[in-house]
Amino acid sequence: MALICLTSASGSPGVTSTAVGLALCWPRPVLLVEGDPTGGSGILAGFLRGTTPYDVGLIELALSPLAVGDALREVVRPLTPIVSVVVGTRSHAQAAALREVWDPLADALRDLEANGQDVIVDAGRLGLASSPQPLLEAADLSLLVTRATLPAISAARSWAETIRHPATGWRHPGLLLVGEGQPYRATEVSKVLGMPVIADLPDDPAAAAVYHRGSAPPRHFETGPYVRSLHAAAQAIGAQVTRRRISLALEVAP
Repeated sequence: MALICLTSASGSPGVTSTAVGLALCWPRPVLLVEGDPTGGSGILAGFLRGTTPYDVGLIELALSPLAVGDALREVVRPLTPIVSVVVGTRSHAQAAALREVWDPLADALRDLEANGQDVIVDAGRLGLASSPQPLLEAADLSLLVTRATLPAISAARSWAETIRHPATGWRHPGLLLVGEGQPYRATEVSKVLGMPVIADLPDDPAAAAVYHRGSAPPRHFETGPYVRSLHAAAQAIGAQVTRRRISLALEVAP
């Protein structure tokens, strides 16, 4: 595996909480990149509850005189022994400075796999100024996070054709469904949006709040359905990336 991106079409389906949760449940060392250009770190203010002050992040990466690959090492900070993070901008006004960094950053992030490290990107909401579109296009798997409700599916459908288009879309698109069966099943959502559902998570606000705003874990959190689903999602994402790489290798084989 290498580069996995998460984004949403509208509303708040839980991109940040899912990205943080996946990173903390990931089976290998992983770098979590906060690529949402809206400003204000959801990780520092949310998961870490403001206990860790802003040090460096994407804006320092963008303004560094070093090559992006070298500058990246200077802005990575540890989150756990095997999870590290690059936090986003402090203000939406800084987002314009990121426009020229996304393409070289995509190359630098993909190179991390050689060191045994995967990357998960919280790309925020689609359509924002200075959004990390090059990362979504370059990723080994880009996942549109959506709930299984009619308003959420309708919003996702407005982006689905663009996402799937060979000339302007993502190389490897898929869906991550929150609240599968509430009311629509994965097969129904996949048919409407024209993309496979790679993984799904339960709609569990109390459990998601652990990753979204650093709430105290509910009882049996580590063995509960939400964390089990995160582990299953990580496995499903890894399997999907592996299958696609094998398929591509077979296509180019003589």
